[in-house]
Amino acid sequence: MTARAADRARYDRATAHLDAPLAIVDLEAFDANADDLVRRAGGKPIRVASKSVRCRHLLERVLAKDGFAGIMSFTLAESLWLARSGFEDILLAYPSADRARFAELAADPKLAAAVTVMIDDPAHLDLIDAARDGGTEVVRVCLELDTSLKLLGGRVRVGALRSPLYSPAQLADLARTVARRPGFKLVGIMGYEGHIAGVGDAVAGRPLRSRAVRLMQATARRELAERRGEVVRAVRAVAPDLEFVNGGGTGSVQTTAAEDAVTEIAAGSGLYVPRLFDNYTSFTGRPAALFAMPVVRRPGVGVVTVLGGGYPASGVAGPDRLPVPYLPEGLSYDSQEGPGEVQTPLLGSAADDLLIGDRVWFRHAKAGELCERFAELHLVEGDRVTATVPTYRGEGQTFL
Repeated sequence: MTARAADRARYDRATAHLDAPLAIVDLEAFDANADDLVRRAGGKPIRVASKSVRCRHLLERVLAKDGFAGIMSFTLAESLWLARSGFEDILLAYPSADRARFAELAADPKLAAAVTVMIDDPAHLDLIDAARDGGTEVVRVCLELDTSLKLLGGRVRVGALRSPLYSPAQLADLARTVARRPGFKLVGIMGYEGHIAGVGDAVAGRPLRSRAVRLMQATARRELAERRGEVVRAVRAVAPDLEFVNGGGTGSVQTTAAEDAVTEIAAGSGLYVPRLFDNYTSFTGRPAALFAMPVVRRPGVGVVTVLGGGYPASGVAGPDRLPVPYLPEGLSYDSQEGPGEVQTPLLGSAADDLLIGDRVWFRHAKAGELCERFAELHLVEGDRVTATVPTYRGEGQTFL
């Protein structure tokens, strides 16, 4: 029996008393992935990206481990909810225009002490001040660095279109603006190098693309390490008591941690290890989060149909954004239908061994987005479900 076949047998036994559709997290794999992230971080703390987890119970579990400290959130509403739930040191990774929540933040000492908001433009400060509604608490802010690689005098750009702050001078100028502005405190710098951390460099069947990606990433790492160091020096000249410099992501933990200027690493997807993280040479994780759909039809030889399954991930639309049939091995989508909203045909010889009511296990393309489809996660240890915990959705929280 292969390791994957053994996992399928375990998961089927563990959830035999449950009806599919359902989602699980294999806690042994989850914990092993967490340990590997800590190893790769080389002693620097890891701030957990909550959008990649979207389950308070599992956030608590990973933050109880040595090597993890703090949360990187994705909306202001989520940040305040987490702070009110007892989490501390929450860094909002994206600028917000949520005026009502800014009013809450500025009026509550506990929230203001726990949450740091992201800015990359003086207009963000204006929006926060206009939203205060009498609140006088000091708002903690972090500047976001544009980590993109620019070549040929800027005519070629590789990286996400995020912050407009690219040069040390630009970040230092905004740091001075914050320093002069009553009611704000600059506490950090963040830069997410998604073109390094979030792009696989060993795509199966595409050796030339993989080689080009590795070359691009090597160039980008060198350029960013030098520029980020200069940025941190420039900003510390304005704000010498800067508390943190955050960088990285699951795919670049060890290389980002090697930068002297970086004080902490962001990571989250590496806990669940969705299918987009199969194509990396720098690390290998264990799939920890899966969902199961029941077989409801057998249209013919070599074909079964499962209920639902059409859960595409965000990003540029393409086959790599689709869930992948994982267990049993040997199933694939019908090219004319793909995964559907209410039913998904699956092809392959393995289909002939499946009966009505059996389940097919899938891996999502991304990590936390799976939790927007399920209200609860069944936590598996060995061949037993030892707990069932709500996702954000299961707690009535749908932030985006």
